[in-house]
Amino acid sequence: MKLDDLKQGINSAWDSVTDGLQRIKESAAGSLTRFRPGEKDTLPANAEVDDDAYLPSASWAMLAGDVFEDDTKVVVRLEVPGMEKEQFDIQVQDNSLLVSGEKRFEREQTEGRYRTFECAYGSFQRSIRLPAPVKSEEAKANYRNGILRIELPKEKQEKPKARTIKID
Repeated sequence: MKLDDLKQGINSAWDSVTDGLQRIKESAAGSLTRFRPGEKDTLPANAEVDDDAYLPSASWAMLAGDVFEDDTKVVVRLEVPGMEKEQFDIQVQDNSLLVSGEKRFEREQTEGRYRTFECAYGSFQRSIRLPAPVKSEEAKANYRNGILRIELPKEKQEKPKARTIKID
């Protein structure tokens, strides 16, 4: 009987660990914003680049940012360096904030006989679940130094009125 109790205890502990790891995985899944080559990219084909490590179809990712709230507003901060404010599309749908855009980075530099050309292209879409209902028509956004900050005023929630209920 003690061996069965030990097995049951080990199985219970293992189930608890795997459940915890699954919860961590689910909550961390939204912490990355993935960039993928866009439809309009002008990336050269593999045969045009003299670099065995060149993968034009590879995706890349970055950390998303922060969501915080107070009594009157929800604020979302996303780190998206190297973009212009015109490259973003921001929408509120249902109870989520949708931020999408396409990043295009090109830099060419010549020094003596050497010429370097760096580029990164990719589109992204980030969906962030909002912790409270917001007034999307009053939302404000600004973009400075690679940080996109979106401020969403909260809908006013009526506090439930206290009510005595009589028992029949």
